[in-house]
Amino acid sequence: MKSFLDLIKFEHTIFALPFAYLGMLLAARGWPGWEKLIWISVAMAAARTLAMAFNRIADRWWDARNPRTAQRPLVTGSVSLLTAWLGTLAALLVLVFATWQLGPLPLVLLPGALVFLVGYSYTKRFTSLAHFILGFTDGLAPAGAWVAVTGSLFTLADLPAWLLTGIVTLWIGGFDLLYACQDVEFDHQFKLHSVPAERGISFAFNLSAACHIAMLALLVLLGLTTQLSWPYYLALAGTTALLVWEHRLVKPDDLSKINQAFFNINSYIALTLFAGVLLGLLV
Repeated sequence: MKSFLDLIKFEHTIFALPFAYLGMLLAARGWPGWEKLIWISVAMAAARTLAMAFNRIADRWWDARNPRTAQRPLVTGSVSLLTAWLGTLAALLVLVFATWQLGPLPLVLLPGALVFLVGYSYTKRFTSLAHFILGFTDGLAPAGAWVAVTGSLFTLADLPAWLLTGIVTLWIGGFDLLYACQDVEFDHQFKLHSVPAERGISFAFNLSAACHIAMLALLVLLGLTTQLSWPYYLALAGTTALLVWEHRLVKPDDLSKINQAFFNINSYIALTLFAGVLLGLLV
């Protein structure tokens, strides 16, 4: 179990789970009830487990040849391929059950979500847009939570759900541009697609900064459309500072602190925005 959790990097659920809660809180304009909270949490954890486990299965051939990923459990054998498949299937069953508990529209939309949860693992084979497809896949979390509470997604009143999806897409996609800079030579060698490999590391850094600036603009728009009070904008200022710190930690010629930026600062960003929305609703 420890090796399987390491395989899927379960602790990274903290990046997207607060955004799922943002969708839930904004949809309910406060507390949605324990039942919604529990099933949204279960669905989110199951969706991420499914996506990560399948990704490790799909990428195991490349992971074994990449020095950066050669110690992943599925490569070293600490997790067997059968175990990985069983974990993926178990996560799928839990996700379907949790979605069923959340209402008819989430269940109707689930097949579309599964296309991204499973399909994004293959996108790097044919398009450099893989960074943003990954971001959009994570961005489905707040939209799914919104639907679970409101039973709606396609009206003007559902604009905050789409803004949250755009925010997460730009946030994760922007950082993944930086993260992919570690594998430029490997991507060239095995003809995998990424922006740093195709357009250069400096271009990827500039595009990442542009994504995060656009993310901040959408966060301002989210606050205005949902009429959040001043604590939200205080959290937004903190998020801006964290993003600046993130971009100062990594440089085109020095990626040594990329893991610190990824693991630490992105966690702080997610929790800061969650606290800002919660207090912005309460105050």
